[in-house]
Amino acid sequence: MISQSELWGNIPVLHIFDEEISNNAPIVLFLHGFESAKEHNLHYAYQLVNQGCRVILPDALLHGDRAEKLDQVEISLRFWEIVLTSIEEVGKLKEELIERGYLIDQKIGLAGTSMGGITTLGCLTAYPWIDAAAIMMGTPGYVELAKAQIASVEQKGFNIPLNSEERKNMFDTLASFDASKQMHKLADKPLFFWHGEKDPVVPFEPTAHFIEALKHEYGENDIVFMKEKSAGHAVSRKGMLSATKWLSNNLA
Repeated sequence: MISQSELWGNIPVLHIFDEEISNNAPIVLFLHGFESAKEHNLHYAYQLVNQGCRVILPDALLHGDRAEKLDQVEISLRFWEIVLTSIEEVGKLKEELIERGYLIDQKIGLAGTSMGGITTLGCLTAYPWIDAAAIMMGTPGYVELAKAQIASVEQKGFNIPLNSEERKNMFDTLASFDASKQMHKLADKPLFFWHGEKDPVVPFEPTAHFIEALKHEYGENDIVFMKEKSAGHAVSRKGMLSATKWLSNNLA
């Protein structure tokens, strides 16, 4: 197994693959969580590569090799800028895959944990070329989550530097990537969800309601929802193994 640190455009990535696989191996783009970094998901990459995939782990804006000297409050206020930038950069990574000769006509999957799972759901509204996706601790309701985050920050006494018009513009932008408002774009797409029912960071219930609505509207043949009653905001080993096995099977 080979792990290479590379710069794809302006995006630092870890490129992980087995030297014996061919260039037409299925590809997984794996997105890390908030205040994490690309190398923190190597255990996912290890499992996926052992099952025949090529894996690309990018650093999100302001994370990993792209980190700046921001405190937790400062970076938290830029959460949605990071998510929206990552959605745009997933498109750039696909173009890099084509230019580098790795993406020919094989399947390509997207996966992520926490912020990476949230970003994955936004990407599903923007990129029809995603063949399968695994979402761990993600939520599709961008507008709902953003409003809850703002309320939480303001309750702690911090001032959000946005007037009413700026807030409206932000919510309008987020709505364009809000999967809960455009479920049809996820119809007939193989999806795997994992969520702990005691998650204190990304609430379980909105995601559960979304999955239920998606199954009701479009059927449940291509949707797997793995939930763990005692789990919080950390994917269990069982969840990680299930997600990687499911993803590799759906990209084969």
